[in-house]
Amino acid sequence: MAIAMRTVSINPAFLREIKDDHHELRQLIHHSSAMLDHSGPVEIDYKRLGELLTKLRDQLAMHFSLEEAYGYFEDAIIVAPHLCRRAESLRSQHFDLFAEMCRVVETSEQLLYHEMPARLLQRLAGQYHQFLSRFHQHEAAECDLILEAFNDDIGTGD
Repeated sequence: MAIAMRTVSINPAFLREIKDDHHELRQLIHHSSAMLDHSGPVEIDYKRLGELLTKLRDQLAMHFSLEEAYGYFEDAIIVAPHLCRRAESLRSQHFDLFAEMCRVVETSEQLLYHEMPARLLQRLAGQYHQFLSRFHQHEAAECDLILEAFNDDIGTGD
């Protein structure tokens, strides 16, 4: 009797694109965090900060699009259907995270016209760090899901 087993396959071109995207995303997060964490209200270039956060928002859109368009979870879910609910929950978080980043960008744009930029900058930093915390939790949960699917697939998930 032959038993057909399905394995998780990884497209090398997709992995390269994800890796490049992830590198760019990390760089933008690093620069945005540095600008918000180490600059006083007088030192900060509000226009540059807004441009940086806009790039981060756009890169985040690309990141989520790559995950969704290339079926980042699809093979893992086929191999381990019991993970489907978690994968759908994580996928649905993309919209909320992106919307949250859009609000950060909107706040950064207000800095250019606000009479009290120090107060607004403090609000922006709070919004940004809240987003960043949620984003890191989301990415860790995605990684855990994929690792669990791979472990199930190769038999180490006992």
